[in-house]
Amino acid sequence: MNIIIAGDGEVGFHLAKMLSGENHNITIVDPHQELLKMIETHTDLMTITGDSTSISVLEQANVRRADLLISVVHDEKINITTCVLGKKLGARRTIARINNTEYLTIENREIMRSLGIDAMVCPERIAAKEIVKLLGQTAATEIFDFSEGRLSLFLIKLDEKALVLNKTLNQVAHENPRLDFRAIAIHRNNKTIIPKGDDVFKLNDLAYVITKPDGVDSLLRLGGKQKQEIRNVMIVGGGRIGRKTARRIERDMNVKLIEIDKERCLNLIDQLEHTLIINADARDIDLLEDEGIRNMDAFIAVTNDYETNILTCLLAQRFGVKRVIPLVENIDYIGISQSIGIETIINKKLITASYIVRFTMDAEVTSIKCLSGIDAEVLEFVVKPGAYVTRRPIKKIDIPKGCIIGGIVRGMQSFIAVGDFQIQEGDKVVIFALPEAISKVQALFN
Repeated sequence: MNIIIAGDGEVGFHLAKMLSGENHNITIVDPHQELLKMIETHTDLMTITGDSTSISVLEQANVRRADLLISVVHDEKINITTCVLGKKLGARRTIARINNTEYLTIENREIMRSLGIDAMVCPERIAAKEIVKLLGQTAATEIFDFSEGRLSLFLIKLDEKALVLNKTLNQVAHENPRLDFRAIAIHRNNKTIIPKGDDVFKLNDLAYVITKPDGVDSLLRLGGKQKQEIRNVMIVGGGRIGRKTARRIERDMNVKLIEIDKERCLNLIDQLEHTLIINADARDIDLLEDEGIRNMDAFIAVTNDYETNILTCLLAQRFGVKRVIPLVENIDYIGISQSIGIETIINKKLITASYIVRFTMDAEVTSIKCLSGIDAEVLEFVVKPGAYVTRRPIKKIDIPKGCIIGGIVRGMQSFIAVGDFQIQEGDKVVIFALPEAISKVQALFN
């Protein structure tokens, strides 16, 4: 596939790195010459320095032969203009990153599509939805739903309370014969293991599990986790993510939002009816105590200063807050944050990539979750007529190394993958895959 990525920093570069291993021809258009020099030094990607809204620059990028044009700069007006021009100049499909959720209504989507924009991604909106989901299920470090929640991905960190410690997967299955979930990966000591029956769960493992709705309670019980009701929430940062999160939860929870910019605070007062807006610096420990941080059930830090987000979340943990969620944009910081006790991270690069990567697949993919902290993805494939996976039961399928089938959705029903299960045409199959296996696994479903 010929792909053009218009970016103005790390989001475009991260997308390009993810896609470069899939035999795509990728061209990056970016106004920052120094960044492009660095990219050229470390990769074989083609780069063009310039403005993606320039017709001559798009033509230089060979937009007429582009199968996919992705524009993910921070200014949505540039993304919209780039995609409109690109489509007119011959790009087959275009995707724009946008900030204004007004564009995402059904009516406005049709307008944008008529202009030449095939799909839009709003990372801030998705981030707010993820935060709300995490507030509703406090026992998990990471959650992602497939097929409207018929299957879900849970990430559980195994501490000393976990009932599965020092047991093999076979032992757990034998002791609990009616499990509605399956462990699909274990991350341990910076290594990712696709578990087999004789693999043992160990202290501090990060266990990635596919579960049916009925399996959540058993999963949490065996993981030694307890649900915690969230009533009092403190949000640091009144930007798009902070505002969208507060708006989603303010009628059900007691929300305090701390924002350092006075003018932004005045705007927030007009937009949030049931949230207490505080104009202050959240790095002030005395302020946090005065505002009752010791009584908070959750603390969310989503400022543009990612070091501040990590620092204030560590402070919140010191004051006894059980659920802390920082926005961390530097992917290299994710592992560091988890190593110092911050388990749940929001990252807009991974959010954007999770939405966009499925458009580059040969097989039909309805959902992708790019996992934080490990280099792997969980994908939901649609099974095509005559696909290889329909010819024999799961235990007889030659699945590429680095992959594992977690579950299947058939109509309104969901199933955990077991050896005798027979996948059928039209099923949706959820698979965990390491990067080197993604291109191979697609062939199973076409």
